[in-house]
Amino acid sequence: MAKRSVPEVNAGSMADIAFLLLIFFLVTTTIEKDSGINRKLPPIEELEEDVVIKQKNIFTVLLNGKDQLLVEDELMELKDLRSAAVEFLDNNGDKTCNYCKGIKDPASSDNPDKAIISLKNERETSYAAYISVQNELVAAYNLLRNRRGYELGSKEGFKDMNFVEMQKNYKDARFVGNKVKLKAVIDQIKLEFPQKLSEVQ
Repeated sequence: MAKRSVPEVNAGSMADIAFLLLIFFLVTTTIEKDSGINRKLPPIEELEEDVVIKQKNIFTVLLNGKDQLLVEDELMELKDLRSAAVEFLDNNGDKTCNYCKGIKDPASSDNPDKAIISLKNERETSYAAYISVQNELVAAYNLLRNRRGYELGSKEGFKDMNFVEMQKNYKDARFVGNKVKLKAVIDQIKLEFPQKLSEVQ
């Protein structure tokens, strides 16, 4: 009886098939983008001397592990944080700010340029609470910048346009207007109400 030969599997095209599958999955797979907080880090400045910051120019916000908010050593609800931050930033304690509308309390911040918001959270703080506090603090800056945008915009020919709209229009290629002047107004508002939000470890 003759010996039968065992049939062999032709593996010559296996590399081609694997390569085609790899390309297929690379093309069809969608990669989700992580959403986070958009922050531009300040440039590194080498200062020869230490800057002394007065305690009255620091607005301390603490978020504990139970998601409780402690602002200036007092318990506060999240809904009240924005107005408290606006009051602090717009205070004008040294009366040097001619565009501020604050109460001019000498015990609070001197002016928006010197005012710093210091945020500290504990490891047990939930991400949702942390984001909510961040949103309220950024909204406080935007509220003041929007108000100033209406004031400067009416003088510079951008009537009924707040700061956020100015930024959108500047980035929009379809905007018909003087973009150079618009950029100058945006930069001036950022200079007058600088976003100084410090996160403490």
